[in-house]
Order: sequence, then C-alpha cells, then structure tokens
Amino acid sequence: MSSRARALHPKGFTLIEVLVALAILALTLGAGLKAAGALVLNAQRQTQLSAAQWCADNHLTELKLSRAFPGTGQAEFGCEQLGVRYRGQTRTQNTPNPNFRRVDVQIFSEDGYGLLTVSTVLSRF
Repeated sequence: MSSRARALHPKGFTLIEVLVALAILALTLGAGLKAAGALVLNAQRQTQLSAAQWCADNHLTELKLSRAFPGTGQAEFGCEQLGVRYRGQTRTQNTPNPNFRRVDVQIFSEDGYGLLTVSTVLSRF
C-alpha cells in the first residue's frame, strides 16, 4: 500500500470519537453512581422503618399481655432497636362500643421525625 493510501485511510480513532466515547462513559457512570446512592438510602430507610415497626409491635404486644383495659389519653415511651433509640407516643381513645379502646402508637426517630403509626383495638375482656 502506498503512503498516499495510508493517509486517506488512517488507523485508530479521531480525537472527536474519543471525546464522544468519554462523554458517554461519564454519563453512564454518573447515572450508575446516582442509582447506587439511591439504593443505599432506600436500604437505610427500610432498616429504620423495620426497627420502628418492631418498637410499635413490641409496645402493643406489651399492652395486650398486660390484660388491663387502658385508660384514655397519651403516654410516651422509649425503645431501642439495632442500637438506635426511638421515641414512642401512645394515644388511647374511646370507641362507639364502650368495651373497646382504639390505641395508636406513633414512633419518632432520634431527631423527632415521625416514622410510622400503628393502630389497634383493645377489648375490656
């Protein structure tokens, strides 16, 4: 092959092709990092909600096992799950049937952010 033919058909990539490939790679990596970060945050949130659910369930189970008909009003309690302290609030209300009370348990994070509310009905008997 002559040197003139080699000049018309160069081997390799041009600078523009390399820059376009790098730009595509950078966008792909950026999207991947964003997705990975979202997965980590979702996993942390799920862990926090699971622990808060355990706190609420444990408190409601404790109320049920006491076999005492709860009075109306509000009360606060603390709970620790997975090494994290949670603050809970119990609100007990009357129902149309005087033999039942509605109990709402709300769980808050350490910084006071409401995580979840669980409700149940407790009977007199």
